[in-house]
Amino acid sequence: MVANSSKDTAAESEPLRSLESTKPDLLTLAAITIVATAITNFLHEGLGHGGMCIATGGKPLALSTVHFACSAEPRLVAAGGTLANLIFGAIFWVAMRTVKRAAPWRYFFWLLMTFNLFEAGGYFLFSGIGNIGDWTAVVTGWQPAWAWRLGLVGLGTVTYFILFVPLCLRELRPFLGKDAKIRVRRAWRLTLVPYFVSGILSTVAGAFNPVGPLLILISAAAASFGGHSGLAWMPNLLHGPRVPSTQLQMPQIKRSWGWVIAAVILAILFIAGLGPGVKFHSA
Repeated sequence: MVANSSKDTAAESEPLRSLESTKPDLLTLAAITIVATAITNFLHEGLGHGGMCIATGGKPLALSTVHFACSAEPRLVAAGGTLANLIFGAIFWVAMRTVKRAAPWRYFFWLLMTFNLFEAGGYFLFSGIGNIGDWTAVVTGWQPAWAWRLGLVGLGTVTYFILFVPLCLRELRPFLGKDAKIRVRRAWRLTLVPYFVSGILSTVAGAFNPVGPLLILISAAAASFGGHSGLAWMPNLLHGPRVPSTQLQMPQIKRSWGWVIAAVILAILFIAGLGPGVKFHSA
């Protein structure tokens, strides 16, 4: 009886080892992350702040990975980055759900959705707690100041922890498989790689910003390592029945040299081009 039991256990564990061996390719995950990071940054700084600058009659002065300078600084320009993140986060959610077979593209759109939504919710929290950043500029002068800061903290808490993190985790399920023993380990690979790669890339590019070293801390590092922090802990929520598996299951992401080459090119442009900034007009 003991021998048969051991054979049964070995037979049951064999499919698990087979599934565990089909891991997503880390180099391709990193490459997709680099592309998604650069796009998300441009959506926030360029289309968000820059687009609102032009829409409100301002003149664009400079663009870098950590700031956008406008001839006028109305509240709408400061809010533009987060508003763009929310809009494009929703767009990428729709785009992601249309992809049923191509795993790298679905993961790419998942990352774009996650980065944009996390940055939006994170900025509310960041400005409310630290009294610095985009939304501090939006509410400056509004009284009572403590109530507006408390409101930002509340808004950030609800959007980030109650809405965005659970949504993004549930949309990751097609990559995780159905076996409870594997899905958590697989989730860690799919979330920690973008967390660290995006944070390092943003911080390195931010180090070249022309405004000053303070922006490395309050924009580059805070928006990436801080704003994306949900990626560093949300797989813990997979333990237990709260996030059940889904019928749709994607194939694992394999090595793609196309994504790797695109990431190398974009990383160079991001760090060497947008890092030091691009000037459009003099003030």
